[in-house]
Amino acid sequence: MPETIPVANPQAQFLAHEAALRNAIDRVLTRGRYIMGEEVAHFEHEFAAFLNARFCIGVASGTDALILALKACGIVPGDEVITTSHSAVATIAAIELAGATPVFADIEPDTRCLSPQALAPLISERTRAVLPVHIYGQPAAMEEILSVARRFNLKVIEDCAQAHGAAIGGKKAGTWGDAAAFSFYPTKNLGALGDGGAVVTGSPEIAAAVRETREYGWRERYVSSVAGMNSRLDEIQAAVLREKLHHLTQDNDRRREIARTYALAIEDSPIVGPSIFPGTTHAMHLYVVECERRNSLRDYLHKAGIGTAFHYPCAIHQQPAYDNRIRGCRDLKNTEAFYRRLLSLPMYPELTDAEVERIGDALRQWNSDT
Repeated sequence: MPETIPVANPQAQFLAHEAALRNAIDRVLTRGRYIMGEEVAHFEHEFAAFLNARFCIGVASGTDALILALKACGIVPGDEVITTSHSAVATIAAIELAGATPVFADIEPDTRCLSPQALAPLISERTRAVLPVHIYGQPAAMEEILSVARRFNLKVIEDCAQAHGAAIGGKKAGTWGDAAAFSFYPTKNLGALGDGGAVVTGSPEIAAAVRETREYGWRERYVSSVAGMNSRLDEIQAAVLREKLHHLTQDNDRRREIARTYALAIEDSPIVGPSIFPGTTHAMHLYVVECERRNSLRDYLHKAGIGTAFHYPCAIHQQPAYDNRIRGCRDLKNTEAFYRRLLSLPMYPELTDAEVERIGDALRQWNSDT
């Protein structure tokens, strides 16, 4: 069997930029400040500039970024936050860790993101926010979601964990709502060498609240003006992210090039790829296809030495910890239909042309053989 092509390969990106990344890490080690220093400040400024956002605040993880964004937007225990069950469990964990109550809305079949049409019927007297997830790097329908949110005076917090560089009409994901949360987990389009995250916002008040809350509620050192937590982006991760940010646009372009090759390979087959919408920039964090015979496809690709994955094995409302206890979970027909069909193909910019062609050939051959 040919050598397996993994579905994700964060080490490949390290090796592609090894010298620069080692220099960035050495710079931090030599300087001798390892938490919340010069590298973090520079990265916050540079990532905000990349997004054309006003403020960026580095934190310890994408989950913490969601928690801090929710709290900074005024979400308190007893409030409801509408989101989707089609996401990483971190989305719901963050809502509950912020003290709020999640509510599930169904997804659109084409974007696979939160359906704006599903929002209004779920809004109650306790609803305070909407949390759309730009899943796989596909931007949610933000104009329509914002229209509903404004009508009901709701905050909008974007989950951008998979959407670094995604955009609608040139406006980047993360700059549409009141605040946004990014993850820098190593497999992300912009990935650190460990955990990391950021909150992005255009609001000075929200930015100030996140800065205070991420470090014990300090407005001055060792003086807690509000109740806070410890969620600080470290200098080594910030230095790594600064270096990788230089390559993000080119890497995203490569992801979309790979996606186009896959799309050609699955034409006229029972495999359905992600929808591409005019004026919308998909970040292609993951390339997730739909197929009624996905197990057959998965097994065929495995025998051909091509890795695949389920993102995710089941929807959040089907997980044991959340089963049948969250409002909206009984009306998620699009979500549940999608989870029976999904399969992730290898997607990262370091895939070689030969590897991409090999994957495309295997997809065509499976269709021909079956």
